[in-house]
Amino acid sequence: MKLELNHISKSYGKTKALTDFNAVLEPGIYALLGPNGSGKSTLMNIITDNLKADEGAIIFNGEKAKSMGVRFREKIGFMPQYPGIYPSFTVEDYLWYMAKLKGLTNAAAREGIPKVLEAVELTESLKTKVGALSGGMKQRLCLASAVLGDPDILILDEPTAGLDPKQRISVRNYISRISFNKIVIIATHVVSDIEYIAGNIVILKKGHIYRSASPASLVSEIEGKVWLAEIAEKDVEALQKTTRVTNISKENDFVRVRILSDTIPHPMAQNTPPTLEDYYLYVFGEEPVNGKA
Repeated sequence: MKLELNHISKSYGKTKALTDFNAVLEPGIYALLGPNGSGKSTLMNIITDNLKADEGAIIFNGEKAKSMGVRFREKIGFMPQYPGIYPSFTVEDYLWYMAKLKGLTNAAAREGIPKVLEAVELTESLKTKVGALSGGMKQRLCLASAVLGDPDILILDEPTAGLDPKQRISVRNYISRISFNKIVIIATHVVSDIEYIAGNIVILKKGHIYRSASPASLVSEIEGKVWLAEIAEKDVEALQKTTRVTNISKENDFVRVRILSDTIPHPMAQNTPPTLEDYYLYVFGEEPVNGKA
């Protein structure tokens, strides 16, 4: 299975949302990381055919998606960030409704619906009205509807938003498990959710691919640039003006600060292992006031 995104570009008036995006995707998890306006949603909507690209082509297993038409769209499960769900539907009604929209047979729906509900821990809410669900439960219901029908390509926009830590881990593990035979594309701001399950991370910056590599490769690029220091509370403000401080915590008589810097930022600072969140902040974080970080 192979999904090719060849020279995808899209503009809104004079604003370029995507510029010459190229990628070849095979089964596994691919994460899209970037701030608002970086092109993540535009790319996902182009792949799902909700939006037309100005240039470029999408090819699935050697055939152009445009020529495949509905045959290509049938292979996609999409979980948008702000899905519209009829509040008067029960959970069961909603999934049957989605099954019909996807063209599933009654037999396939009867078999598939219990499985996806169990996977997202909503079995006991089968008869609950959608309008009575919490935000996290609605997220899990939308994930269930995206997975229903066993699509080859799964596109998830902020799939763990609103979930508690236990639910996030459960959903994360579920996504990881089903990715063995699917192409899964995740857009998220929760960096920790994809650090350990994504095989490849695409960093988008103003519509361009800034970097595309494994989490380990990206993190290795900032080895020696992440520091921890224990300083007096009165020194924190001055340090923030000259370095990029990413975390501050009060510890008894001192303050522990986490700093991103190419050089040692403070006499008391010591290197600490970087994380993917550190890399994200290194690329997109705000510079200190005088830009010395």
